[in-house]
Amino acid sequence: MSRTSCPDTACSPQPCGRQPLLRAPSRAIVTTVSLGHLPLPPRPDRWGSDAKDLCPHPWNMLEGLLIHKPDEPIQYMISHLKQDNDHVPRICILGPPASGKTTIATWLCKQLNTPRITQETLLEETLELTKEVKAFQERGQKIPNALWANLIQERLSNVDCIKQGWILEGFPENRDQAWMLQSAGITPRHVVVLYAPDTVLIERNLGKRIDPSTKEVYHTTFDWPSDPLVQQRLVEAEGISEQETAKHLLEYHRNFPRVFQIYQQILKSINADQPCADVFSQVLTYVQTWCRSAAPFTPRILFCGPPGSGKSLQAALIAQKYNIVNIPDNIVLKLLADRLNRLDCMTDGWVLHGFPKDLDQAEQMERAGIIPNRIFFLNLPSESVMERLAQRMIDPVTGERYHAMYKPAPLPDVQARLKQNPKDTEENIRICLETYYRHAGDLEEFYEDAFYINADQDPYVVFEYIESCIVKPLPHKS
Repeated sequence: MSRTSCPDTACSPQPCGRQPLLRAPSRAIVTTVSLGHLPLPPRPDRWGSDAKDLCPHPWNMLEGLLIHKPDEPIQYMISHLKQDNDHVPRICILGPPASGKTTIATWLCKQLNTPRITQETLLEETLELTKEVKAFQERGQKIPNALWANLIQERLSNVDCIKQGWILEGFPENRDQAWMLQSAGITPRHVVVLYAPDTVLIERNLGKRIDPSTKEVYHTTFDWPSDPLVQQRLVEAEGISEQETAKHLLEYHRNFPRVFQIYQQILKSINADQPCADVFSQVLTYVQTWCRSAAPFTPRILFCGPPGSGKSLQAALIAQKYNIVNIPDNIVLKLLADRLNRLDCMTDGWVLHGFPKDLDQAEQMERAGIIPNRIFFLNLPSESVMERLAQRMIDPVTGERYHAMYKPAPLPDVQARLKQNPKDTEENIRICLETYYRHAGDLEEFYEDAFYINADQDPYVVFEYIESCIVKPLPHKS
């Protein structure tokens, strides 16, 4: 394990307390089997939210035991450990008709190399329950929710879903189906709900076309294929008239609030009334992020980057939102160690920026027991650094800061009295950049589990990405 991938330990004095994390669940499993019932041990949350990522199998195994109640629990646990699939995607893509579920699910399955499962694809599979479902269809009867859940459970037990995960599109449609999935032990890790105004959805549906060979979805206005052969074989989708679409939308709006209540802790709503690429980018970002845990977590965050990359701003935003301590970079190591050992830093966490500046300082921090659990390198081109810093000015009368490009002085008399800080001259900035880049390589090698962020964009976009990295588990080596 690398020096920076230590869990957030609240109970263990060891900086990398792996053994205490593993021993407690192991004893609980033995007790469970011998007594014949399933008293749960303390959740890994008690040891910090990142601890669960270091040993996910025992807890997930116990959840499975509670749900499935196997006759042979030991054999069940052995099979579970052999699967080694606790990190594969488990995603539901939901939304009203024409919201883009199929497009997004298809792109996701290609990106994540994960099977896409819909009610239509289930009927094409050679599964034991497929004939029973088709029999209901032939009689014109509604397929029972329990039968759908059993069919999905059978499909998800196939090897590809076990090893690669799954993307379930358009299901569950109502609360009963969601409960059936839960009863069958099918629990998604991420639920994405696409939404758009009904008028937009109706317009989209009218132009919907299907390629019967590939099942790809196209649109007469927004997404027409360039290949003439594909154009010739496109067919109009069923049930896309304005009346039928309105009927389906009404049913969706009636059922969805109850589905939302069940999945609200793992659900993200995304506006589908924007370009598909933008929708997909937001969906992909979400499904690759572990959902926020309510477990105790003490953040120890370090920001590195060249001058002007926004380290102090991001540190202030993080400190303000999460009520943790913002440590300035002008504290020498002994004072820094004393400050970080105070009660507020130990309990609430801390965010440090601008230090260490070189490998020697990083090694001194480690020897002093100052070990961050999130490290970010903010990358910014030199020309952008120069643009941000060299054009900063300050009003000596009011103390207000201005920028020639981003925040010009409002009045000519204010502009006339602006002064530049001597450290913001182009020569000084160039010297600072040369110093930073001389040591940056050693720091990046030292903090090998760091996250790298393009800081040449809106600060709040940068902040959202940083936040998503903070709330997901620590990176770990396979």
